[in-house]
Amino acid sequence: MDVVVFDLETTGLSPEKDAVVEIGAVRIVNGRVDESLRYETLVKPTNAAGDVVRIPWYTERIHGISDEMVRHAPTIGEVLPEFLEFVNGSAVVAHNIGFDGGFMRANAARLGLAWNPAAEFCTVQLSRRAFPKERAHNLTVLAERLGLNFAPGGRHRSFGDVQVTAQAYVRLMELLQDAVK
Repeated sequence: MDVVVFDLETTGLSPEKDAVVEIGAVRIVNGRVDESLRYETLVKPTNAAGDVVRIPWYTERIHGISDEMVRHAPTIGEVLPEFLEFVNGSAVVAHNIGFDGGFMRANAARLGLAWNPAAEFCTVQLSRRAFPKERAHNLTVLAERLGLNFAPGGRHRSFGDVQVTAQAYVRLMELLQDAVK
């Protein structure tokens, strides 16, 4: 169970129209979360043409990342090659991989890079398998269900969400393996 768990904060929901404002990631090595193997950066949001875009007030309200916070941050063009090197072809995990993976694919394509992890795993889908009678599978509910806590101020920030997603992934894999036995 060696994977990279990652999370993005963005200016909106569309990989084609919106921009990444933060990337957080941590490695799971031999089934254990290794926080010494982490990647974390704010990202100055840019559009497909490379122009800086403002963070809408309604997304700033969710993640708390302001234009001022990203003013001197590197752009996605600067950080994506570095992040791809961190992933290094490993399998990746995200809570709603379609969202985070979609932003990775769109940005990699724009920059002439390849987003090609060994596999993509989704903790939303794993939660649905582990808890088929439950209706809600968002990260807050999943954390509560598994007895996990976010660091103070960590919810809706990439690394705070990644810490919980990584722990959730390990626990979900254990639950699903036990169910098969």
